Formats: sequence, structure tokens, C-alpha cells
Amino acid sequence: MIFIPLPFVLTILLAIILVQLLRNREAGSRSDMLFIALIGTYMLQSVLLGLRWGYDIFAVLPVQIMLAAMIAGLSYLSFRSLTVQNSADVLRANKIWPHLLPVFVVFGLLLLRRDLAALAIIVIFLGYGLALLRLSSAGPDVLIAARLDGVLRSYRAMQITGAMLIGSVIVDILINFDFLWNSGRYSPSIILVTNILSLLVLGAAAGVALNNRTNADEDERDEGRPLVIVAETTLNTEQHGAIVAELDALMQDKQLYKDMELNLKRIAHRLRRPPRHVSEAVNRCRGISVSVYVNNFRVEEACRLLRETDEPVTQITFASGFLTKSNFNREFLRVTGMSPKAFRSQMGTSDVRDNAQ
Repeated sequence: MIFIPLPFVLTILLAIILVQLLRNREAGSRSDMLFIALIGTYMLQSVLLGLRWGYDIFAVLPVQIMLAAMIAGLSYLSFRSLTVQNSADVLRANKIWPHLLPVFVVFGLLLLRRDLAALAIIVIFLGYGLALLRLSSAGPDVLIAARLDGVLRSYRAMQITGAMLIGSVIVDILINFDFLWNSGRYSPSIILVTNILSLLVLGAAAGVALNNRTNADEDERDEGRPLVIVAETTLNTEQHGAIVAELDALMQDKQLYKDMELNLKRIAHRLRRPPRHVSEAVNRCRGISVSVYVNNFRVEEACRLLRETDEPVTQITFASGFLTKSNFNREFLRVTGMSPKAFRSQMGTSDVRDNAQ
């Protein structure tokens, strides 16, 4: 019987996730390469984990440590790419090289002071974990390049990634105590289990963020119009109200909410405003995030279609601007307190085709 270490099975699962995501994406931004590289690094780390614990190949340990340092910085850069106006900026050398420094530091320690390499990994993971949580403290609207239909999932993925990086630090501390109290008796099991779980969770989180990223940047879709954006300054209540009024007009007259790839960056581009101004205006004048604001229009349109047509729920999902039925059902329940089918039934409109779904 052929022995297949569990980490190899995890590698296959991560590969399936990546292939499915790539198949579902018609055209992506160049910064998608960060998430793709991140998932690929998780896969490679999983393979090394299988070689180390499945076949006792200790020679892979230094490479594992190097990859760990790389994963932390790559995780931050990947989610950071969802927060910037021009995603391509994240790929510039002057933005990437500072995040390569920890990898070189770890490499140097492996050559000169191997005993300090583990401590360096703890510091790196803690630093990047806190950086991701700090980034998430601004709320879901910080992810301006994520589709509004799935921005909450991407936001949770970012929080989970930050928490997992910090959790790895806690695990390392527990391992040190195990060596102190039990001569490392439980450390192999702790390392194997936590690494498998963390790679699976982190891979899924990266997959969610990549899947919820828009397929193309707004400036690439804008028919060559020059981009002129108002400078980022502090606005007063009247100015915020003017932005929301303009945004209301876009939603009602142009039905901008029907764009399934809509994100905060595209809305800001249409308004010729910085994304931060749009987010602040909606939060201040409506008391909600931009994603909730847009999804309210989508649910309102879905309610109209459910009342006035006999179209199947699935078709109404797409027609109202939602890309997935799960997000549609969740938002519809949030706004109306009932499912789409229950709403249609209550309105006295029946559709035999819905019963077949």
C-alpha cells in the first residue's frame, strides 16, 4: 500500500481551489498574481510539510522556514492590493522589496545564527498579523477593489489571515513550553496538526479574496476617458451630502447597482472622487457601509421583480446585480426578514419554475 502523507492531500485540495478560481476568472488584474503566488506558496509549503513529517526528510526544514517568512509578507501584500486605487502599484519593485527583507534576514540567520531563525519567524508573523488586523480596522470599505457583492467575505478572509498569523505565534510559544516541560513530547503532533489546519484555512481565505476581486480595473473599462479625481481633503457634512445625492442619482437613474463587478473603486471613479470620500459620505449620511448601501438597491430591485414578474429566483438574482445566490439570499433576508420565495408567496405571485430549483 502506498503511503500518502496528509499534507500531500492538502496540496491537492489547494490545487483544486486554485484551478477552480482560475477557470472562473475571465480576465483579472495583474495584482491577482499576488493571491495566485500566495496559494502556490501554501501548496509548496504543504509539500515540504509532507516530506518532513511523512518521510522524515529533515533537509527541507530551512526551506520551510524561508517559505514561512515569505508567506507572511505575501499575505499582507495580497490583501493590501485590494485597498489601493491603482492595483498595479503594489507590484512595483519599490513596494515589494521591503517585504523581501524578512526573507533575507531569515536566510542570513539560517547561515550564521540558526538558533535565532525561529525567533525571527515569530516576530515576522506577529508583525504582519497585526498589520493585517490594523488594515481591517477601517472596516469592509477599505477593500475598494473587492466586489461589493462579496466584500464582506473578503474582509473576513483578511481578518482570519491576520488572526492565523498571530495564532501561529501562540503555537510557537506553546511548542517552546512543551520543550521546557515535556522535552518536546507533544511538539511534532502540534506542529503537524496546526500547520495543516492553518494552511487549509489560509488557502481558503486567499481563495475567497481572489474570487471576490473584480475581473478588471475600472480605468481599463472606462473607454479611454481621462481620470481626474478630486484631491483627498477633509469634507464637511454638506459636501458629504452632495456626494451621496450624486451617488443616489447614479443608482436610481443609471442603475449602477446592476453591475455585478461593482466595487468601491469603480463607484469612486464614476464620481471622480477618492474612494475614502465616498465611503465617508455614505457612512456619515446613511450610517452604513458602501456594500450595504448598494445591496439595499439590489434587494429593492429584486423585490420589484419578484412582485411584478414570474422570472425564476436565480434569474432575478443576476438581474438585480448579485453574482451568487448565497449572497443574494443572505442580503435579501437581512433587508426583508424572509427568503425570496417566501416574499413572492406573500405578494401573491407564484412561479412553478421556482419550485423546481
